[in-house]
Amino acid sequence: MYEKNPLSPHLQIYRWHLSMILSITHRIIGIVNSIAIILICLWTSSLLFGEENYEIIKILFQSFFGKLLIISLSWSFSFHILSEIRHLIWDLGYGFDLKISKITGVITIIGSLILTILIYLLGKNFI
Repeated sequence: MYEKNPLSPHLQIYRWHLSMILSITHRIIGIVNSIAIILICLWTSSLLFGEENYEIIKILFQSFFGKLLIISLSWSFSFHILSEIRHLIWDLGYGFDLKISKITGVITIIGSLILTILIYLLGKNFI
């Protein structure tokens, strides 16, 4: 009754493009950033319950895991901002050419890494 034809496009022969990967990453990072903003709001509201609650979280952020979390969130916010700028340019009707799309995708990736490094250096007072 049902034929066993592969779905179109078939996943085993389909080639991923940079724009597709960036689009999926943009959506996942958007969810991660939403959760992060909620947690940041809870963290700052812990100041209302006394300084000892704030100290527990401060100790957590001074650990290796905490520093890794902060750097990861810096990257996710940087990536999401640059990806949103890319989408804004698309909304204006520019950048749909395949070559321009690849260039802006690479700029988004490299730019987010550079912004993360700059944010880290600013946080460490190196700059």
